[in-house]
Amino acid sequence: MDFVEQIKGAVADHADEIKEGVEQLGDFIDEKTDGKFTAQVDQAQQFIADQLGGDK
Repeated sequence: MDFVEQIKGAVADHADEIKEGVEQLGDFIDEKTDGKFTAQVDQAQQFIADQLGGDK
């Protein structure tokens, strides 16, 4: 099994935890920047959620 497949397997097993962490990180960034980058943060969160197979 190559490296990419190992990563995909690890991510698949922990998709919910990763989504939660991404959500918390986005909230943290919004808090620290007073919401200046909310649109970009939301876009990044949605992209990651899509890659993990679901909504944010």
